[in-house]
Amino acid sequence: MVKNMKRNEMKNENSDNLAAMGIGAMIVFIALILVAAVASAVIIQTAEKLQQNAQSTGDQAQDQMASKVMPLSIVIQSGTSVRMTFELAPGSEAIAPTDVAFSVVCAAGTDAGTLNGAQPVSANGGAGDLLPGQIYQVTLTVDTCVTTNQNVNHYLTLAAGNSGFTYEVLSYGADTSVGTVVV
Repeated sequence: MVKNMKRNEMKNENSDNLAAMGIGAMIVFIALILVAAVASAVIIQTAEKLQQNAQSTGDQAQDQMASKVMPLSIVIQSGTSVRMTFELAPGSEAIAPTDVAFSVVCAAGTDAGTLNGAQPVSANGGAGDLLPGQIYQVTLTVDTCVTTNQNVNHYLTLAAGNSGFTYEVLSYGADTSVGTVVV
């Protein structure tokens, strides 16, 4: 009988050791699941943040390029004015001519204004806002930076609202007569 009791006690001890090992394994398994959940949450949050940053950067780039004015040609119209033929960059949004500012910088100073008075050249153009795909003409008055100075450069900057900037060099060569192309 004593032998039987010892055998039963040993079986109970073995059973207790196996149960403790099972509980430990379960704790490790639950801990691994928690770590994996936290890691996946961090990865998802990081991916979401990167997507938002990319979207924001794309929107900013589009805003910078939207409504950018692209001069096609600039011709001397008189001693104090030039005629600019231009269009909006592809993908631009409509913009009012008064929202487009220009400045011509030269050694004598700066002439500035807006593209108010721009007229459509293309047959399907209309009065009002400047539209992409249309070609326009406007006369820029340059009282300070006269066009009769030979062999000089003037610098034209066009700013369309809060959008893109355009920079052009007006090159006056030896011929500064009316109709001479400077860009």
